[in-house]
Amino acid sequence: MPAAPFRHAAASARRPASRRRRGTTVAVASAAALLVGGGVAVDRIAAARAESRTAEAFQEGMGTPRQPSVHVSGFPVLTQLAHGSLRHVDITAHDLPARGTDRPLPVTELTVGLDGLRTGGGAEEARARAVQATAFLSYGDLSDALGPGVSRGDEPGRVDATIGLPLAGDVTVSAAVSAAPGNRIAFTDVRVTRGELFPPAKALLDKALAEPVPLRNIPEGLHLRSVTVTDEGISARFSGEAVTFRPDASSA
Repeated sequence: MPAAPFRHAAASARRPASRRRRGTTVAVASAAALLVGGGVAVDRIAAARAESRTAEAFQEGMGTPRQPSVHVSGFPVLTQLAHGSLRHVDITAHDLPARGTDRPLPVTELTVGLDGLRTGGGAEEARARAVQATAFLSYGDLSDALGPGVSRGDEPGRVDATIGLPLAGDVTVSAAVSAAPGNRIAFTDVRVTRGELFPPAKALLDKALAEPVPLRNIPEGLHLRSVTVTDEGISARFSGEAVTFRPDASSA
């Protein structure tokens, strides 16, 4: 008969030890979580600093009116910084000005993916092992730069260019768009689709379309691979290796 109370006493004696073990486990887990959380926070600070420095270098190198948005991929960033190279960085910049040309053609938006971005050196320079980029040229910027009003054509890969002359009215031509050597955009196979191409209109259109238009505000080392006509403008795709962003590095 006394055995029953003993069993209850023994069970009661074991409960505090079990609670102590559970308490120890929770404490260790909490400490580990704090360390991991602290590491993530420190790594995020390092990433933010790397993004800020990259944005500063890009703005200085390309002369953009405001700093671009920058995102550093991969975790942990601290390890990448310790090795002196970020695995992948995405940059989006707007309104890159065109310089050193009689037909300035600004880039409305430039998106850049950089692999192996070196983190050494000052903020005035940034270098990447390999780059893929897309330059978007809006029809508004194209029209301001070339003179005629430029819009998407009725056929794939073509744009329309329209000029208005006193008395003669509007004249519209259609032109095929393609990539040309030297990071230039070419307008070929020009056809009149509306109006009559009088000599004054022809002279204006020849000035705008006869020669390929250079993109002079693209980082040195990038090469134009293809162009695509879209509803909003022309999209130009670039790639390159050993690309440098610095104040004198834009294509000339």
